[in-house]
Formats: sequence, C-alpha cells, structure tokens
Amino acid sequence: MKNKRKQGYFMSVLLICAITFTSCKVTSQEPAKKDIVISKDLKWSDKMALTLMKRHPEGYMIDDSKKPKWDYVHALVLHSIEELYKKNPDPRYKAYVRGYVDALVQPDGTVNTYEFDKYNIDLVVPGRLLFDIYATSKEEKYLKAMQLVRKQLAEQPRTESGGFWHKQIYPNQMWLDGLYMGEPFYAQYTATFENGKSFDDIAKQFELIQLHATDPKTGLLYHAWDESKKMPWANKETGNSPNFWSRALGWYVMALVDVLDYMPKDHPKQKELVKYLNNACGALAKFQDKSGLWYQVTDKGEQKGNYLEASGSSMFAYAFAKGANKGYLPASYKKLANKAFDGLTKVLIKKVDEDGGITLTNCCQVAGLGGTPYRDGTYEYYVNEKKKDNDPKATGPFILAALELNR
Repeated sequence: MKNKRKQGYFMSVLLICAITFTSCKVTSQEPAKKDIVISKDLKWSDKMALTLMKRHPEGYMIDDSKKPKWDYVHALVLHSIEELYKKNPDPRYKAYVRGYVDALVQPDGTVNTYEFDKYNIDLVVPGRLLFDIYATSKEEKYLKAMQLVRKQLAEQPRTESGGFWHKQIYPNQMWLDGLYMGEPFYAQYTATFENGKSFDDIAKQFELIQLHATDPKTGLLYHAWDESKKMPWANKETGNSPNFWSRALGWYVMALVDVLDYMPKDHPKQKELVKYLNNACGALAKFQDKSGLWYQVTDKGEQKGNYLEASGSSMFAYAFAKGANKGYLPASYKKLANKAFDGLTKVLIKKVDEDGGITLTNCCQVAGLGGTPYRDGTYEYYVNEKKKDNDPKATGPFILAALELNR
C-alpha cells in the first residue's frame, strides 16, 4: 500500500513538472510582439516602428515576406529602427534588427539569399545593418559579411565614365535609386576600414548623375541615365528617362545627406556634395504642394491620375530636416520638412487602428525602367503603378524624418 502511495506521489510530481515545463515552454515561444502597446502619446517615430513590429513579428516579415531575404526594403526600415534605438534605446528595437541579420548571416560570414553574382546594387543596402552589430559584438562573421558586400562594389560593372550600373541586367544605366543603394554603405565602409581612400570614387557617382541627369530648366533629376542611349526609354540625345519620379529624387537626396555623415569637411569633394544637395532640394521646394506633400510625378501637379505620394514626401522631409540640422541646408528647410510631415500625418494617415497602429496611405509600391514586362517611364506608367499601404519605402523614411524633426 505504501509503495502504491509513493508511486502515485511520484507520478503526480512528474505530471506537475511536465505540465509546468510545457506551459513555460509555450510561454517562452509566444512572440513578445503580441504584447506591444502603441500608445497615442508616443512620438510618431515610435508609433510607426511599433506598428510595423506588431504587424510583422520578425524583421524578415516586413513587406509581407514569408521567409528571410537579404533585401533593401527590409534594410531601409531596419536602418530607421536602428537610428530610432539611438534616440530611444528600447531593447526591442535592437533585438528586432539583430534578429533579421542573424537569420541571414552565417557563422562563416556568408549570407543566405544574397545573390552576389547578380551585381544588383540594391543588395548593398542591408550591409549598413552590420556596422553597429560588429562594433558591439566583435564577431568576425559580421566583418566577413561586410567584406563580402564591399567586394560586390569592387566588382560592380561600371559605365565607361565610371558609374556603377544599377544591375548587371541593366547595362550602362545609372538610376537615382542606385546612389542610395550603394553610396552610404560605401562611405561608411571606407571611413571605417579604409581610412577614407574611396571618397573620390563615391563623389564621382554623384558627379556623373548630377552632370547627366539634371534638367537645366527645373533643376530636377530624371529617374535614370543610360550612357549608351540604347534603351527605348532613353532620350537619344541625353540618355535620360522621360520623367521625374519623386521617390527616385528622394533616394538621391537621402543618399547625399547620409554620405555626408562620413565624408570629412576638409575633403575636397565635400563642398561639391553639399552644393548638389542644395541644388536638388532647392528645385524640389518649388514643387511642394500646399498640403506639404509632393506628387508621384514631381512636376506634373494635379494632372489627371497624379497623386500626393507618401514615400517621396517622407524622403524629402527626412533630407530637408537632416540637411538643415547638419548645416548643409539653410534653416528654412526645417520648416518645409515640418510642413511635409504635417501633410503625411494629417492627409495620408487617415485612421488609427483599434490597437493604436497607424497606416500611411498613397505609397507607390514599385516603379522602374525596362525589364519584363517592359516599363517605359511615361507619365501614364508612373501614375498607374500599384499602391500599397505602409509600404516600407515610405515607412522607413517616415521614421527617419520623425527622428530628425523630434516628432
């Protein structure tokens, strides 16, 4: 009888332990993101970051991705969250960025899904996430991954005049997008590991696009330049694409303010880049709508089909604010940036979800040139591309703009 009681006692203890272990295991596996509270009293930067983290519990899920992918859209948002962490050191922000990187960077420094041999300059952007992680962890795999990204730039095909091709499949073409995709990483890498030896080459990328893609009448820059002038979309005299796309211009001015973080003030090319920034932003200021926002096709105002677009407007707000904060642009640009941010929050954030999450509307999902199906760069092409709420090309710059404006 005693043995049976002992046996029953031990079985009860084992059962309790098992239940306890199981419940602990389940609890530890539940994503903490479910517990995110998005208070109405938070700054816009935190509201947007927490909204995205709640909607996409892992960083790789941004843009509704189903599995980890080395991609510029994820990197853009995660870079903005990394910058947010510097102002508001919430450990959830740091962990969110680190989780994305660690899902892709392998122990030997190789990177899952990184298609190196496609020489797509978009794939340089995620490399920006590695600098701070390496600086704090000192784990060699992150350094090796950065070196791999740097190797892509060393081998990236170039135009005859020395400009990076946008992709291997787009020969002889420089896109405004590519200046943001390649140069901020390049500048931080050469400043950190190469004693700044590549600053002249970085400046040359801006020089080429400024020289060839600037419209003398408006001061705006065309979306892309084909040095060979062979693409059907290219002007046979200039090689330029036919229209001004706000997001492309946004990539360009963001590239300038971010590269200037690393280029020393006494470098011979620094003042040149500051001048380019002033020229581009001066041209853009003339096309700012009374709402504070900019149209999808920058210079076409209220022409049929055009619309006030979130990503370009967020990018301009960021570049204007940062340029003014850093002294590259006149202080008056801070007012223009605040006006733009007011437009974003009052015109394009039309509702707040029950959980406090926010949605930025009128985001162009994607636009490009050439390819299959063929994209001809016409006005009709740009205004008819799909839109996507909270598209990462808008939410990342929105967070960056909010940080520069302390909003």
